[in-house]
Amino acid sequence: MEAMQGAGVVVTGAGGGIGAALARRFAAEGARVVVNDLDAGKVKAVADEIGGIAVVGDASAIVAEARDALGGTVDVYCANAGVASGGSEAAGENVWALAWDVNVMAHVRAAEALLPDWLERGSGRFVSTVSAAGLLTMIGAAPYSVTKHGAYAFAEWLSLTYRHRGLKVHAICPQGVRTDMLDATGSAGDLVLQPTAIEPEAVADALMKGIEEDRFLILPHPEVAGYYQARAADPDRWMTNMNHLQQKWETSE
Repeated sequence: MEAMQGAGVVVTGAGGGIGAALARRFAAEGARVVVNDLDAGKVKAVADEIGGIAVVGDASAIVAEARDALGGTVDVYCANAGVASGGSEAAGENVWALAWDVNVMAHVRAAEALLPDWLERGSGRFVSTVSAAGLLTMIGAAPYSVTKHGAYAFAEWLSLTYRHRGLKVHAICPQGVRTDMLDATGSAGDLVLQPTAIEPEAVADALMKGIEEDRFLILPHPEVAGYYQARAADPDRWMTNMNHLQQKWETSE
């Protein structure tokens, strides 16, 4: 992709899964890629593989270091790091706090650090790895579902607020993706996500196509569009159907 030739790209949560697939794809398109994760070994392995730059640390606080590593300019920031926090309303305060911090506030902090430069030069691209759970919901995972709705809402707000000033925003909303995070969803994931799960590389393909077509909403599982429309058209019917799925999950436990 010509637009990515020489671009400075940052991918958080890139030690594996979707993040590693995004980093590999951006590098293949000619970008200079900063690979970020908390796991130093995984970060170095991916960076070495793609000829990228490893930056270890909390995704909430690496913009300045990543910018320096890229020679002063970040062109694309992929807010990909996330946690798949399961549980109900009774999940501990620490579980809810971590989900908010990683799935939402890390995006907010990154945008706060990046926007002054992007708005001054009139260009920048913010990629948010959300989830179909951010458009719909996920049984058995209240903290994840709620915070992914927050991540989607923030990406939407960024786009509508700054698109006339050159900011491009993309929200990636896949269903199941064959990663360690999917494995961690347990029986709920087995029921809802595993049957249609895709490889991380398919998510990277969908993002590149969405960038080429200048689309905000990226749906690696096209059927999610139909579910989203059904939810909006008749919320009660949609929630009744989802409750049937909830009951099916409960009886399988």
